[in-house]
Amino acid sequence: MTQAQQPQSRPLSQPQSRPQSITDELRRWISEQARAGCRPDDVLSAMLASGWHEDAAIDAMEQVLRPLVYSQRGTLQQPAAEVLAPAVPVPQPAMDGKPYRLMSDGHRVHVLSSLKSPQVVVFGGLLSDAECDGLIALSAPRLARSETVQNETGGSEVHAARTSEGMFFERGERPLIGTIEARIAELLCWPVSHGEGLQILRYEPGAEYKPHFDYFDPTHSGTPRILERGGQRVATLVMYLNTPDGGGATVFPDVGLEVAPVRGNAVFFSYERAHASTKTLHGGAPVTAGEKWVATKWLRQGVFT
Repeated sequence: MTQAQQPQSRPLSQPQSRPQSITDELRRWISEQARAGCRPDDVLSAMLASGWHEDAAIDAMEQVLRPLVYSQRGTLQQPAAEVLAPAVPVPQPAMDGKPYRLMSDGHRVHVLSSLKSPQVVVFGGLLSDAECDGLIALSAPRLARSETVQNETGGSEVHAARTSEGMFFERGERPLIGTIEARIAELLCWPVSHGEGLQILRYEPGAEYKPHFDYFDPTHSGTPRILERGGQRVATLVMYLNTPDGGGATVFPDVGLEVAPVRGNAVFFSYERAHASTKTLHGGAPVTAGEKWVATKWLRQGVFT
Protein backbone atom coordinates (compact mmCIF):
# COMPACT_ATOMS: atom_id res chain seq x y z
CA MET A 1 0.00 0.00 0.00
CA THR A 2 1.60 3.27 -1.10
CA GLN A 3 -0.69 5.74 0.67
CA ALA A 4 -2.22 5.79 4.15
CA GLN A 5 -5.97 5.22 4.16
CA GLN A 6 -8.71 6.77 6.24
CA PRO A 7 -10.41 4.54 8.85
CA GLN A 8 -12.83 2.19 7.11
CA SER A 9 -15.48 2.43 9.85
CA ARG A 10 -16.25 4.12 13.12
CA PRO A 11 -15.51 2.50 16.48
CA LEU A 12 -18.40 1.74 18.77
CA SER A 13 -19.77 5.10 19.94
CA GLN A 14 -19.21 5.94 23.59
CA PRO A 15 -21.00 8.55 25.72
CA GLN A 16 -18.75 11.33 26.99
CA SER A 17 -20.48 11.46 30.38
CA ARG A 18 -19.65 7.94 31.62
CA PRO A 19 -16.37 6.13 32.33
CA GLN A 20 -15.12 4.33 29.23
CA SER A 21 -13.54 0.89 29.29
CA ILE A 22 -11.15 -0.44 26.66
CA THR A 23 -12.83 -3.56 25.25
CA ASP A 24 -11.55 -6.39 23.07
CA GLU A 25 -13.91 -5.13 20.36
CA LEU A 26 -12.20 -1.72 20.37
CA ARG A 27 -8.74 -3.30 20.30
CA ARG A 28 -9.74 -5.38 17.27
CA TRP A 29 -11.08 -2.30 15.49
CA ILE A 30 -7.85 -0.36 16.07
CA SER A 31 -5.79 -3.32 14.85
CA GLU A 32 -7.92 -3.63 11.70
CA GLN A 33 -7.46 0.06 10.87
CA ALA A 34 -3.71 -0.16 11.40
CA ARG A 35 -3.37 -3.19 9.14
CA ALA A 36 -5.46 -1.43 6.50
CA GLY A 37 -2.79 1.30 6.37
CA CYS A 38 -4.52 4.02 8.41
CA ARG A 39 -2.38 6.61 10.13
CA PRO A 40 -2.52 6.67 13.96
CA ASP A 41 -3.65 10.32 13.92
CA ASP A 42 -6.62 9.45 11.69
CA VAL A 43 -7.58 6.49 13.90
CA LEU A 44 -7.48 8.75 16.97
CA SER A 45 -9.62 11.38 15.22
CA ALA A 46 -12.23 8.75 14.34
CA MET A 47 -12.39 7.62 17.97
CA LEU A 48 -12.80 11.16 19.27
CA ALA A 49 -15.57 11.78 16.73
CA SER A 50 -17.37 8.70 18.07
CA GLY A 51 -17.42 10.07 21.61
CA TRP A 52 -14.30 8.52 23.13
CA HIS A 53 -12.42 10.50 25.76
CA GLU A 54 -8.95 11.42 24.54
CA ASP A 55 -7.18 9.66 27.45
CA ALA A 56 -9.13 6.42 26.88
CA ALA A 57 -8.53 6.60 23.12
CA ILE A 58 -4.78 7.14 23.50
CA ASP A 59 -4.48 4.36 26.09
CA ALA A 60 -6.27 1.93 23.76
CA MET A 61 -4.09 2.87 20.80
CA GLU A 62 -0.89 2.48 22.82
CA GLN A 63 -1.93 -0.99 23.95
CA VAL A 64 -2.61 -2.13 20.39
CA LEU A 65 -0.06 -0.20 18.35
CA ARG A 66 2.99 -0.27 20.62
CA PRO A 67 4.18 -3.68 19.31
CA LEU A 68 3.65 -2.66 15.67
CA VAL A 69 6.23 -0.91 13.54
CA TYR A 70 5.48 2.25 11.56
CA SER A 71 7.54 3.78 8.79
CA GLN A 72 8.54 7.44 8.72
CA ARG A 73 5.49 8.09 6.52
CA GLY A 74 3.23 6.77 9.29
CA THR A 75 2.06 3.59 7.55
CA LEU A 76 2.21 0.15 9.09
CA GLN A 77 5.03 -2.10 7.98
CA GLN A 78 4.50 -5.85 8.05
CA PRO A 79 7.85 -7.58 8.58
CA ALA A 80 7.96 -11.15 7.38
CA ALA A 81 8.85 -12.29 10.88
CA GLU A 82 9.87 -10.42 13.99
CA VAL A 83 13.08 -11.68 15.54
CA LEU A 84 12.86 -11.42 19.31
CA ALA A 85 15.94 -10.97 21.43
CA PRO A 86 16.77 -14.08 23.44
CA ALA A 87 15.29 -14.34 26.91
CA VAL A 88 17.61 -13.48 29.79
CA PRO A 89 17.67 -14.81 33.36
CA VAL A 90 15.26 -13.06 35.70
CA PRO A 91 14.76 -13.10 39.47
CA GLN A 92 12.84 -16.11 40.74
CA PRO A 93 11.19 -15.88 44.17
CA ALA A 94 12.38 -18.75 46.35
CA MET A 95 9.25 -20.07 48.09
CA ASP A 96 9.73 -23.83 47.66
CA GLY A 97 6.01 -24.37 47.20
CA LYS A 98 5.25 -23.11 50.71
CA PRO A 99 2.62 -20.45 51.51
CA TYR A 100 5.22 -18.36 53.32
CA ARG A 101 8.94 -17.93 53.75
CA LEU A 102 10.74 -17.14 56.99
CA MET A 103 13.52 -14.72 56.11
CA SER A 104 16.94 -14.75 57.75
CA ASP A 105 16.07 -11.50 59.56
CA GLY A 106 13.12 -13.26 61.22
CA HIS A 107 10.48 -11.65 59.01
CA ARG A 108 7.75 -13.89 57.54
CA VAL A 109 6.58 -13.20 53.97
CA HIS A 110 3.42 -14.86 52.60
CA VAL A 111 2.48 -15.69 49.00
CA LEU A 112 -1.07 -14.44 48.43
CA SER A 113 -1.36 -15.21 44.71
CA SER A 114 0.77 -15.94 41.67
CA LEU A 115 0.53 -15.95 37.89
CA LYS A 116 2.85 -17.87 35.58
CA SER A 117 2.56 -15.87 32.34
CA PRO A 118 3.60 -13.20 32.97
CA GLN A 119 5.35 -14.10 36.19
CA VAL A 120 3.47 -12.07 38.81
CA VAL A 121 3.57 -12.79 42.54
CA VAL A 122 1.63 -10.93 45.23
CA PHE A 123 3.37 -11.05 48.61
CA GLY A 124 1.65 -10.45 51.92
CA GLY A 125 3.45 -8.73 54.78
CA LEU A 126 6.72 -8.07 52.97
CA LEU A 127 7.09 -4.93 55.08
CA SER A 128 6.03 -4.40 58.70
CA ASP A 129 3.90 -1.45 59.77
CA ALA A 130 6.95 0.10 61.42
CA GLU A 131 8.99 -0.26 58.21
CA CYS A 132 6.21 1.34 56.16
CA ASP A 133 6.01 4.26 58.58
CA GLY A 134 9.78 4.59 58.59
CA LEU A 135 10.04 4.81 54.80
CA ILE A 136 7.30 7.43 54.66
CA ALA A 137 8.95 9.52 57.39
CA LEU A 138 12.40 9.37 55.78
CA SER A 139 11.18 10.21 52.29
CA ALA A 140 8.48 12.84 52.93
CA PRO A 141 10.84 15.87 53.25
CA ARG A 142 12.56 14.94 49.94
CA LEU A 143 9.55 14.45 47.67
CA ALA A 144 9.40 16.23 44.31
CA ARG A 145 7.30 15.83 41.14
CA SER A 146 8.05 12.36 39.71
CA GLU A 147 10.03 12.10 36.49
CA THR A 148 10.26 9.43 33.79
CA VAL A 149 13.18 8.36 31.62
CA GLN A 150 13.78 10.66 28.64
CA ASN A 151 14.16 8.04 25.90
CA GLU A 152 16.09 10.13 23.40
CA THR A 153 18.83 11.24 25.80
CA GLY A 154 18.76 8.70 28.63
CA GLY A 155 18.05 11.49 31.14
CA SER A 156 14.79 12.14 32.97
CA GLU A 157 11.83 14.48 32.58
CA VAL A 158 8.46 15.34 34.10
CA HIS A 159 5.75 13.61 32.05
CA ALA A 160 1.96 14.03 32.06
CA ALA A 161 1.46 10.25 32.29
CA ARG A 162 2.96 10.22 35.78
CA THR A 163 1.21 12.49 38.26
CA SER A 164 2.89 11.55 41.52
CA GLU A 165 5.62 12.89 43.81
CA GLY A 166 8.71 10.83 44.51
CA MET A 167 12.34 10.50 45.53
CA PHE A 168 15.17 7.94 45.41
CA PHE A 169 17.27 6.52 48.22
CA GLU A 170 20.83 5.45 47.57
CA ARG A 171 21.40 1.74 48.12
CA GLY A 172 22.05 1.16 51.81
CA GLU A 173 21.64 4.87 52.57
CA ARG A 174 20.03 4.17 55.96
CA PRO A 175 19.95 1.03 58.13
CA LEU A 176 16.23 0.60 57.33
CA ILE A 177 16.97 0.75 53.58
CA GLY A 178 19.75 -1.81 53.93
CA THR A 179 17.49 -4.20 55.88
CA ILE A 180 14.73 -4.03 53.26
CA GLU A 181 17.16 -4.41 50.35
CA ALA A 182 18.75 -7.49 51.94
CA ARG A 183 15.30 -9.02 52.48
CA ILE A 184 14.33 -8.39 48.84
CA ALA A 185 17.59 -9.92 47.60
CA GLU A 186 17.05 -13.03 49.69
CA LEU A 187 13.40 -13.40 48.70
CA LEU A 188 13.97 -12.92 44.96
CA CYS A 189 17.40 -14.62 44.77
CA TRP A 190 18.93 -11.56 43.11
CA PRO A 191 21.96 -9.67 44.45
CA VAL A 192 21.56 -6.34 46.22
CA SER A 193 24.18 -4.96 43.81
CA HIS A 194 21.86 -5.67 40.86
CA GLY A 195 19.11 -3.36 42.16
CA GLU A 196 18.47 0.32 41.64
CA GLY A 197 18.02 2.56 44.64
CA LEU A 198 14.64 2.30 46.35
CA GLN A 199 12.11 4.81 44.97
CA ILE A 200 9.29 6.22 47.12
CA LEU A 201 6.17 7.61 45.44
CA ARG A 202 3.14 9.44 46.85
CA TYR A 203 -0.10 9.67 44.87
CA GLU A 204 -2.76 12.16 45.99
CA PRO A 205 -6.43 11.97 44.89
CA GLY A 206 -6.62 11.91 41.09
CA ALA A 207 -2.94 11.02 40.66
CA GLU A 208 -2.06 7.99 38.55
CA TYR A 209 0.62 6.36 36.40
CA LYS A 210 -0.79 5.33 33.04
CA PRO A 211 0.01 1.85 31.64
CA HIS A 212 3.65 1.47 30.61
CA PHE A 213 6.53 -0.99 30.52
CA ASP A 214 9.43 -0.77 32.98
CA TYR A 215 12.14 -2.06 30.63
CA PHE A 216 14.10 0.42 28.54
CA ASP A 217 12.92 0.45 24.93
CA PRO A 218 15.83 -0.82 22.79
CA THR A 219 14.61 1.21 19.80
CA HIS A 220 15.19 4.56 21.51
CA SER A 221 18.44 6.42 21.01
CA GLY A 222 19.02 7.08 24.71
CA THR A 223 18.78 3.44 25.78
CA PRO A 224 22.46 2.46 25.24
CA ARG A 225 23.51 5.20 27.65
CA ILE A 226 21.03 3.97 30.27
CA LEU A 227 22.18 0.35 29.92
CA GLU A 228 25.77 1.31 30.77
CA ARG A 229 24.68 1.37 34.42
CA GLY A 230 23.85 -2.28 34.98
CA GLY A 231 22.18 -3.42 31.80
CA GLN A 232 18.48 -3.87 31.15
CA ARG A 233 15.80 -3.94 33.83
CA VAL A 234 14.49 -7.48 34.31
CA ALA A 235 11.99 -7.22 37.19
CA THR A 236 9.98 -4.85 39.36
CA LEU A 237 8.82 -5.03 42.98
CA VAL A 238 6.15 -2.54 44.11
CA MET A 239 5.60 -2.37 47.88
CA TYR A 240 2.56 -0.61 49.35
CA LEU A 241 3.32 1.61 52.34
CA ASN A 242 -0.32 2.40 53.13
CA THR A 243 -3.83 1.40 52.07
CA PRO A 244 -5.54 4.29 50.25
CA ASP A 245 -9.19 4.99 51.01
CA GLY A 246 -10.10 4.44 47.36
CA GLY A 247 -8.51 3.43 44.05
CA GLY A 248 -4.79 3.09 43.42
CA ALA A 249 -4.69 -0.55 42.24
CA THR A 250 -1.74 -1.80 40.19
CA VAL A 251 -3.30 -2.93 36.91
CA PHE A 252 -2.01 -5.27 34.20
CA PRO A 253 -4.28 -4.56 31.18
CA ASP A 254 -2.93 -7.33 28.93
CA VAL A 255 -3.92 -10.06 31.40
CA GLY A 256 -6.89 -8.41 33.14
CA LEU A 257 -5.22 -8.38 36.55
CA GLU A 258 -5.65 -5.82 39.34
CA VAL A 259 -3.62 -5.89 42.55
CA ALA A 260 -5.12 -4.02 45.49
CA PRO A 261 -2.74 -1.64 47.30
CA VAL A 262 -2.69 -3.06 50.84
CA ARG A 263 -0.24 -1.74 53.44
CA GLY A 264 2.81 -4.01 53.80
CA ASN A 265 1.99 -6.12 50.74
CA ALA A 266 3.88 -6.08 47.44
CA VAL A 267 3.56 -7.18 43.83
CA PHE A 268 6.53 -8.62 41.93
CA PHE A 269 6.76 -9.20 38.17
CA SER A 270 9.59 -10.02 35.77
CA TYR A 271 10.24 -9.55 32.05
CA GLU A 272 12.78 -11.79 30.31
CA ARG A 273 13.16 -9.50 27.27
CA ALA A 274 12.46 -5.86 26.43
CA HIS A 275 9.33 -6.55 24.42
CA ALA A 276 5.56 -6.23 24.74
CA SER A 277 5.25 -10.02 24.40
CA THR A 278 6.17 -10.22 28.10
CA LYS A 279 2.63 -8.94 28.83
CA THR A 280 3.98 -6.77 31.64
CA LEU A 281 2.18 -3.60 30.58
CA HIS A 282 1.06 -2.12 33.90
CA GLY A 283 -0.02 1.10 35.54
CA GLY A 284 -1.17 2.71 38.74
CA ALA A 285 -4.93 3.37 38.66
CA PRO A 286 -6.06 6.82 39.84
CA VAL A 287 -6.38 7.31 43.58
CA THR A 288 -9.99 8.25 44.28
CA ALA A 289 -9.79 8.93 48.02
CA GLY A 290 -6.98 9.51 50.49
CA GLU A 291 -3.42 9.07 49.28
CA LYS A 292 -1.22 6.17 48.20
CA TRP A 293 2.42 5.58 49.15
CA VAL A 294 4.56 2.95 47.41
CA ALA A 295 8.20 1.88 47.41
CA THR A 296 9.52 0.50 44.11
CA LYS A 297 12.62 -1.59 43.53
CA TRP A 298 13.79 -2.16 39.93
CA LEU A 299 16.20 -5.02 39.34
CA ARG A 300 18.88 -5.00 36.61
CA GLN A 301 20.76 -7.69 34.68
CA GLY A 302 24.09 -6.68 36.17
CA VAL A 303 25.67 -4.50 38.83
CA PHE A 304 23.89 -1.13 38.99
CA THR A 305 26.32 1.74 39.49
